[in-house]
Amino acid sequence: MLRRFRPYFRYLVATRGTLSAAVFYGLLFGATSGLGLPTLVKYVFPPIFDQSTPRLPLATVMLIAACVPLVFLLRAVSGYLNSYYVQLTGVRVLEAVRLDYFRQLQFLPLSFLQRKASGDLISRGLADTAQLQFTLSLIANDGVKQPMALLGALGFLIWQALSTDGALLVLVCLAVVPLTVLPVHYVGKKIIRRAQQMQTQLGDVSTHFVENLSAAREVRAFGLEQRELARFGRATNGLVTAQMKIVKYAQALTPAIEILSAVGIAATLIFASTHHVKWETFIAIITALYLCYEPIKKIGYLNTEMNRGAASLERLEHVLHEPLTITDPVAPVTVTQLQGHLAFQQVNFSYGETPALRDINVTIPAGTVCALVGPSGAGKSTLANLVPRFFEVAAGSVSIDGIDVRALRLADLRRNIALVSQEPVLFNDTIYNNLALGTPNATREAIIAAAKNAHAHEFITQLPLGYDTLVGERGALLSGGQKQRIAIARAFLRQAPILILDEATSALDSDSEAAVQDALRKLVVGKTVLIIAHRFSTIRDASMILVFDQGRIVAQGDHASLYAANALYKSLYDRQQGAG
Repeated sequence: MLRRFRPYFRYLVATRGTLSAAVFYGLLFGATSGLGLPTLVKYVFPPIFDQSTPRLPLATVMLIAACVPLVFLLRAVSGYLNSYYVQLTGVRVLEAVRLDYFRQLQFLPLSFLQRKASGDLISRGLADTAQLQFTLSLIANDGVKQPMALLGALGFLIWQALSTDGALLVLVCLAVVPLTVLPVHYVGKKIIRRAQQMQTQLGDVSTHFVENLSAAREVRAFGLEQRELARFGRATNGLVTAQMKIVKYAQALTPAIEILSAVGIAATLIFASTHHVKWETFIAIITALYLCYEPIKKIGYLNTEMNRGAASLERLEHVLHEPLTITDPVAPVTVTQLQGHLAFQQVNFSYGETPALRDINVTIPAGTVCALVGPSGAGKSTLANLVPRFFEVAAGSVSIDGIDVRALRLADLRRNIALVSQEPVLFNDTIYNNLALGTPNATREAIIAAAKNAHAHEFITQLPLGYDTLVGERGALLSGGQKQRIAIARAFLRQAPILILDEATSALDSDSEAAVQDALRKLVVGKTVLIIAHRFSTIRDASMILVFDQGRIVAQGDHASLYAANALYKSLYDRQQGAG
């Protein structure tokens, strides 16, 4: 089991200073516990009670008595310092593990993140990393301290076996020690499977939390409060069941070891009586034997936690070992400003087993405003997402200015692309910082100019703190139209040659839509624009329209030619006009 954690000891190596201090004080604690106390009982205390010798002077008795608090003081101080440095090591390990996990999430393809529930990923990043940190800290602490205490006590027993007539007694005592390994091994096998179930259930509980909080309006609008309570109750009930299964096995370990310990002490008592072992020898051996079983119990607990840690580690490795399929090329093509000439050649793409794009062949000249239309799920957004390499083509190629996007550094590629999503995401920061997200070096004057172009400056200046106003989680303190105008302002500020508009005006109110449409007309000048059109009113400025159906481009042209010649386009257009 220890081998399972070996690759992760690098986190401990990074804190080797504090870890070394923890190990040193752990060794000192183990030595004073396993060897110090039996030695006091066997060799230091007997002269005080020996009736065959003259009474010892009071000063000598006081000196002998002082050994007791001295040993316990040394044991207590070393134990405290060991625990302190272990906790310090653990906190730093937790920080490193979570940073690595979070770093991996930043570079995993979007297809992986879409397959996983957010709550489960959060649970892995918080609960499972905390369990791994606890396990590694425990290994660094009890993995040194308890074996040292055990070896100290065993060493004393062996010493007694060699120096007294109680050798057979000692061998009987030692014969019981290996029996305590049996419940440790049995419980360990049971716990690892139960721990995996518990962490999975914890992920389900986190998922319910995230889903509920993100859909707070819908829950209240549809009266789903009791339904949500019932769903969450089932999830928490499953978690409690999994937790109690672990408790059942973990808590059974200590009584099992104590019963075996009692058997060992009883056997020791019988042999001591039949072999006329001296009282001080018997007491010293019993003390050492007790000090053997105590670390064995702790080692059993350590084994339990290692199994729980192994379950968490398996869940973390599912993310940490996920291959990064979208990465920078080994020898990237160096570019600064691209022109924006797009070409899709024999492009195929699937979400798992579901084809999303099939045999896409299209060229979009630089400076073209191209609208992508078609039924929901036809492949419009997927095509646009291939340009910044949010997804990787399964076959074929996507190129810009004749350069395959896979030959460019991701930073260079995405620096040349601005994106305005249908549901813009704002971070819980100031409006100013949200505007500057894509261009952190922009001047305040440029940021304000971009906000004016997006018709956002007016409402921003009316807020209590203006550009320094906090927008709340996901921009909760702003209206949908306000969030959309901030997203459009970011696109103005980025000044990228390629612009992707995912129905960028869908959230705007009627008073500002006309003004923003005018701003967008200025924004698209000289740029290659992909408009993912859900409403046909947004494509009136498009010079090129691609019609998608079931992952294929079934027609292309301008509005007039498509309306006259393509039945799908005509039906989609007429349906929206009728609905309007």
